[in-house]
Amino acid sequence: MLHFHIISLFPESIEPYLKSSIIGRALAAKKIKISYYDPKKFTRDKYGRVDRRPYGGGPGMVLEPDGVLRAAHKAIGNKEGVEKIFFSTDGKLFDEAMAKKLSKKKGILFICGHYEGVDARVQKILKAKKVSVGPYVLTGGELPAATVIDAISRFVPGVLGKAESLEASRVSSPEVYTRPDVLVWKGKKYKVPEVLKSGHHAKIEEWKKRTRR
Repeated sequence: MLHFHIISLFPESIEPYLKSSIIGRALAAKKIKISYYDPKKFTRDKYGRVDRRPYGGGPGMVLEPDGVLRAAHKAIGNKEGVEKIFFSTDGKLFDEAMAKKLSKKKGILFICGHYEGVDARVQKILKAKKVSVGPYVLTGGELPAATVIDAISRFVPGVLGKAESLEASRVSSPEVYTRPDVLVWKGKKYKVPEVLKSGHHAKIEEWKKRTRR
């Protein structure tokens, strides 16, 4: 069973999503496991503070390393075969190939930054892989973690149902249609492409390939 470990100040921001739909069913069926670790519960600061002003100046606050590192140790200790992911804008771009590769791991640790990020020494000490989910900046690493977990879980055996697995193996297209054949909206007619109603599987697959480009 693949075990996802999430270090986050705000686990409640993504937990409902990860408990829903296909991922929720996978959790219930024990195909995957997800655990959360809040650095505030691991800091040695008597006030539970985990953010500090950055050296060198700059806006915002940075997550101090001690609480994050202690949370990581609680999560995985010295376990072998656990991939560690540090979300960073200069990281390797996450894609389908990476998702498939990560699905074969025993465990994955996600370090979710917030505010202005996490002290860089955390990534260096843990030897975590820098990963980016796109050329933009988010307010925290929770959404990237949920996105990556969703994408990885699809490759874990038994997570997708039979029908979903069949669809995943087919040539997909960014354009999908269902009933009615002709949609009338504000006086205009919008039709389903004729090829999709033809029953000609070779032509349909060729259409899907073209629309993917």
